[in-house]
Amino acid sequence: MRHGRTPISSFSSPLLKNPSIQLGNILLIASLAKTLLESGTRNLDPNSIPLSEPLVLHILRKNSLEPSKKLDFFNWCRSFKPNFKHSAVTYSHIFRTLCRSGFVEEVPNLLFLMKEDGVLVDSSTFKLLLDAFIRSGKFDTALEILDYMEESGACLNASVYDSVLVALARKGEVGLALSMFCKLLEACNGNDNGNSVVSSLPGSVAINELLVALKKADMRAEFKQIFDKLREKKDFELDTCGYNICIHTFGCWGDLAASLSLFKEMKQKEKSSSSCSFGPDLCTYNSLIHILCSVGKVKDALIVWEELKVSGHEPDVFTYRILIQGCSKSYKINDAMKIFSEMQYNGFAPDTVVYNSLLNGLFKARKLMEACQLFEKMVQDGVRASCWTYNIMIDGLFRNGRAEAAYTLFCDLKKKGQFVDGVTYSIVVLQLCREGQLEEALQLVEEMEDRGFLVDLVTITSLLVGFYKQGRWDWTERLMKHIRGGNLVPNVLKWKANMEALMKNPPKNRKDYTPLFPSRGDFSEIRSYAGQAMGNNVDSKDCDEKDQKMPFIETDQWSSSPYMDQLANQVKSTEHSSRLFSLRRGQRVKEKGIGSFDVDMVNTFLSIFLAKGKLSLACKLFEVFTDMGVDPVSYTYNSIMSSFVKKGYINEAWGVLNEMDEKVCPTDVATYNLIIQGLGKMGRADIASSILEKLMKQGGYLDLVMYNTLINALGKAGYINEASKLFEQMRSSGINPDIISYNTLIEVHTKAGQLKDAYRYLKMMLDAGCSPNHVTDTILDNLGKEIDKLRLQKASIVCANNNNGDDS
Repeated sequence: MRHGRTPISSFSSPLLKNPSIQLGNILLIASLAKTLLESGTRNLDPNSIPLSEPLVLHILRKNSLEPSKKLDFFNWCRSFKPNFKHSAVTYSHIFRTLCRSGFVEEVPNLLFLMKEDGVLVDSSTFKLLLDAFIRSGKFDTALEILDYMEESGACLNASVYDSVLVALARKGEVGLALSMFCKLLEACNGNDNGNSVVSSLPGSVAINELLVALKKADMRAEFKQIFDKLREKKDFELDTCGYNICIHTFGCWGDLAASLSLFKEMKQKEKSSSSCSFGPDLCTYNSLIHILCSVGKVKDALIVWEELKVSGHEPDVFTYRILIQGCSKSYKINDAMKIFSEMQYNGFAPDTVVYNSLLNGLFKARKLMEACQLFEKMVQDGVRASCWTYNIMIDGLFRNGRAEAAYTLFCDLKKKGQFVDGVTYSIVVLQLCREGQLEEALQLVEEMEDRGFLVDLVTITSLLVGFYKQGRWDWTERLMKHIRGGNLVPNVLKWKANMEALMKNPPKNRKDYTPLFPSRGDFSEIRSYAGQAMGNNVDSKDCDEKDQKMPFIETDQWSSSPYMDQLANQVKSTEHSSRLFSLRRGQRVKEKGIGSFDVDMVNTFLSIFLAKGKLSLACKLFEVFTDMGVDPVSYTYNSIMSSFVKKGYINEAWGVLNEMDEKVCPTDVATYNLIIQGLGKMGRADIASSILEKLMKQGGYLDLVMYNTLINALGKAGYINEASKLFEQMRSSGINPDIISYNTLIEVHTKAGQLKDAYRYLKMMLDAGCSPNHVTDTILDNLGKEIDKLRLQKASIVCANNNNGDDS
């Protein structure tokens, strides 16, 4: 068996069938091979060697000869033109030899010689050459070979390009892959005229790889362009993998409507298809669950997950990981722990990512003891902790009032010389700045740089905020002394100087007396605003109500995913693909390089000015840079709106909210927190409750800050029972109350005269290990006065009753 090699006899002339002649040729081949092996081509006598194609092929097939010897022999034979001329077969064989042995640098010269000889190899050889150059990372040469193929008039089919597209996409050469695919698409469009170099589009595998590469490179416009062009092709249909890629990509980019529409289309094709292999698979459902979690619809994701378990598709490790991450981010920590337990029960071993998600969720929910116990379990189970794990631990300890434990852990990790990175240092620097220990923060930054960690913009701006908070305006220049590497500090200081100059002489782009945030209506219209925002997306929990209003939609009673089908049927196309609610809270520094540098610095100085109470200066900064073309983000708007609400400028806050809607800037939980604060100041806590109800359906969630805000608004508006119920809801959802929660409830119950309940919450606070602060002391003083007042009233009543008894 020759493993695909062509038999010797197929290249032999009829004369070689004579045994004596065949023996002579065998001896000649052996002699040539020995000479080439010992001394190369310099001792070969052309007059004594009858050159022929079969003879050359036999030499090229000799395993005992090195590729360089074969190439020398090939060139030696060519030097005897016109007496001997290489054929397409010999060229093809030498190309294969060179590619398999890694001598690809010799190929371009041979291609030039082949062109001179007027020879053209077959498409499989060209494909081999393309694969070899792409494997070696020489993409430009691969494209030159493609051009050579087109110029020489090679008849190529699309499969030749498939491996090229796949390799380019996997190597990260997305631009080259996209350029090649567009050429193929144009060539395929000319097929009707008979002048196409390709007969059909590349295969599904190559197209899917290109779509994945475009998604990874965040090339949204190009992805949509390719997607639309493929949809126009009548002879092309996405396979299951292609649908999964598009569903996942559109969902990750916030276009829930497009993802659900593709799922609906997939289900319809499954009905009409005779093949049982086509249709949604586990990857499809994992993508949909991931999308629902990423847009905040965790309740829907949990229902789809329950549906998945009885549909014939068993959840895998990715399903559990997605759900645990989604529940942890949306403060559904009890659900996350339940899924974690089920994951282990079903035989799946949680990895570092799962543990990190749960640890982060537990710390955010103030479940400090449970988080520490989970970390111990992680170590006992042999799951390796990462830098990210320890960063979560240190940050969580800081946020839960265990600064000493966080510092100790940080110092221990430094001594061990592992599990510490730039993010770890940044977390500790931020905490030192919050505590006002600026000297220690600067020293830590210097140590950070000495250890080779990059001092990022988050760290630098944290120091800036700390300097300005303590009035150390002259300390900004000290950054140059402590942070010597990179151009980031000079850029920050240059930006600061330019900002100060612009603030003194701002450009006059805006008309005089034009409001910075013009509002339509007033803040009480927030109910309709939230309703409109919700109407632009998919409503999930209003299914029963909407079924009565919506036209009848035929559903498959035998469907394995009726709830998912219902979501897909209710989808509405939006005017824009950006989601109106973001599960992630806006960050002061996005740190996406030069693209976000301006808005990161604007956010930093907004924080500085607003912390000092300089609202007019902050508005001026906002105006100057937005007029210069800097696009604000959620954090920018939330910062401005927060100050407006605190100062009672409710209509101006409503104007900010309107602008967010116009600029298609997604709101987050912080935005709704400010809305609740504004409504509380207006005495409209009744609206606040309905807004939150709609927020939950929109995909929002209640975190600790939101619970505290709503409890405060309801309690001070006189809705004491509702505030108490919300407190119990917070505890049952897995979030532990903090000192603000207890202080608020003690205060509102004291003012309402419900002293027993106030005392009950005080005892509950102490039992939970929540340490009182100075605000608690003030509230307790009021509580004591109310108790004394009540005792005095009771004593007066008893005394009056006794006097009445004596008189009678």
